[in-house]
Amino acid sequence: MSIEKDAEKVQTSGPQNLSVDAYETNLKATVHKLNEKESLSAWLTILASGFGLISDGYQNNLMTMSNVVFKTLYPKYYTSAIATQVSNSLLVGAIIGQIVVGLICDRMGRKVALVSTTLLIVLGATLGTAAHGANGSPLGLFWFLTIARGITGVGVGGEYPASSTSASEAANEKSIQNRGPIFIMVTNFVLSFGGPLAVSVFLIVLSAAGEQHLQTVWRVCFGFGILLPLTVLVFRLRMLSSKLYRKGAIKRRVPYWLVVKRYWRALIGTCGAWFLYDFVTFPNGVFSGTIISSVIHNGDIKTTAEWQLLLGAIALPGVFAGAWLCNRIGRRNTMILGFSGYLVFGLIIGLAYNKITTIIPLFVVFYGLMQSFGNMGPGDMLGLTSSESYATPVRGTCYGISAAIGKTGAAIGTQAFTPIQNNLGKRWTFIIAAICGVIGVLVTYFFVPDMTGVDLADEDAKFLRYLAENGWEGEIGEDDDKGLIVAGAEEEKI
Repeated sequence: MSIEKDAEKVQTSGPQNLSVDAYETNLKATVHKLNEKESLSAWLTILASGFGLISDGYQNNLMTMSNVVFKTLYPKYYTSAIATQVSNSLLVGAIIGQIVVGLICDRMGRKVALVSTTLLIVLGATLGTAAHGANGSPLGLFWFLTIARGITGVGVGGEYPASSTSASEAANEKSIQNRGPIFIMVTNFVLSFGGPLAVSVFLIVLSAAGEQHLQTVWRVCFGFGILLPLTVLVFRLRMLSSKLYRKGAIKRRVPYWLVVKRYWRALIGTCGAWFLYDFVTFPNGVFSGTIISSVIHNGDIKTTAEWQLLLGAIALPGVFAGAWLCNRIGRRNTMILGFSGYLVFGLIIGLAYNKITTIIPLFVVFYGLMQSFGNMGPGDMLGLTSSESYATPVRGTCYGISAAIGKTGAAIGTQAFTPIQNNLGKRWTFIIAAICGVIGVLVTYFFVPDMTGVDLADEDAKFLRYLAENGWEGEIGEDDDKGLIVAGAEEEKI
């Protein structure tokens, strides 16, 4: 039977009995053949993922300068414990969002997941902007912000599996060879750009309102976070799911035990490396404004923000370096190189902390280079490898679990950051980053798969064959692409 006839017959309405061979033949024959509407939707999905994730980057970095403002406005009430509580609420929400939305985008569809996350971010950002304590209570305000940031976090966390899986599948349909660089530019680049963007918005609003109106400054900055996700809402309501998802989705009887047996090694790699990366990078992002403020001593808020902007600018080129290297030396080697940067610069800053901090530009440059290596390696590669290492039916779930373990590392790192500084000294936050870099190199080398140049459709076909060989039978695909995998089915029955 010819490929063309296979493809034509599988396209007929209603789920039909399929052999694995027939499914694989049809998938490879049609997955890269897009009509005009599908081709346009693929490009728009890629762009919308970028616009959606820039709101994540903004929200992740919003507290960097907000922490400085709240410390100035409420020195008695905004203790280190309250600062950690407000900052960690986004992380707790993100962990919930990554797991729940990861399941939703596999079981209910990418579109449902993307629309849900957009609405949650808008709701949380709106509540945060309007936050007040009862009778003007500062503690009431911070509890309100904790809840609002938690809701925002569910949306922000959900964006990771929803946007990233959609972008990876759309990029695979358009260009397998350029999938890595395209994915990085619409995911980690915009997430990393969220840092300089948040500080830039803060500086603009601060310059316009003045330091005498810090209440206005932080509320306007929070309010700006409402606008970013709204830019993609209309498209997401009209988007098409990728062909890989339409042909490979498993919405019922998902064999999770077989998934674990097949992907346990990759899960250790992506979860472990993401935990280490976020354990280092998130608290260093959230509290970098506080760190810089303590180094420059009597500097005002604007001066702190300007140094913070320079720090973010130095860290950004690492994203481009990772996008350039990911195809040339491979995903795994690029990630190892990035973790090595934590080792080198973490030790340099940590061991010479007292001397380096007396030269503020040198400290900021070294600090920025450490973050730049993080962006180049695990920052770029973790999302990419997590979206490539797993088959389409479980890509959102496995990506969400990996990202959630990462955010767990971020929450633990944020919780431990202040006690480490207070009990061991500020230098130890950098020495611990170096230790995490060493462990990250080992985890990446032994557990993270390298899918450079591999068509995602190939892994889908292998995964389905693996399920069939282990006795699984069930419905795959959605709408007109539905099929019923039956063990022992013959190709002629299609």
